[in-house]
Amino acid sequence: MEAYKIDVVVEEDGTITIDGLPFRAGERLEVILLQTAGHANRADLYPLRGESVKYEEPFKSAAGDDWEAAN
Repeated sequence: MEAYKIDVVVEEDGTITIDGLPFRAGERLEVILLQTAGHANRADLYPLRGESVKYEEPFKSAAGDDWEAAN
């Protein structure tokens, strides 16, 4: 089995179009789709980027009362 690689971009309606395939009409194909590494939407990688952050008590212990229980 030979593999053919082609880069395509998904359209707004969720479809892709591949023209000029090197196969005859009626041939059965197995289709595997892989997302190209490094080309993911940057907004998906950092969903909280640009969101505001508010620290209620920035100097309070994160462990709270658990610190005493650990000793």
